[in-house]
Amino acid sequence: MPVGLDVRADTVKAMVAFGIESYCNDITRFSFTSEFSVISMADVLEHMPYPKNGLQAAYKLLVSGGVLFISLPNVESMVWKTLNSKNINPYWGELEHYHNFSRGLLYRLLREFGFEPVRYGISERYRSCMEIIARKL
Repeated sequence: MPVGLDVRADTVKAMVAFGIESYCNDITRFSFTSEFSVISMADVLEHMPYPKNGLQAAYKLLVSGGVLFISLPNVESMVWKTLNSKNINPYWGELEHYHNFSRGLLYRLLREFGFEPVRYGISERYRSCMEIIARKL
């Protein structure tokens, strides 16, 4: 059964309207009576002032062997580098982004918090973004 979690009340309201159990909360302050087999942090980690806390919270909420999906901009992508070279990179103006990540940095953080990356992909939605699937060890 899916459970929705978002810090924006309007998003939570929309999920509830679709019949999805949802909560207006941050993952670092969220507790639940059972563990999850999958957690999606699509376009989330870069918005967190303390992303390590977010990864630690995800680890606690996942079953052993559970899967974490993360998508976010990749500062090492060719698209990112091209935008930088032309001085038109819109991500530098994203006031809600506290952090920018490279693949290597994200992999190190995932491993630090007990995850093993198992798949890397380039987002089809945002070509400068990466999508990572990691398993809880």
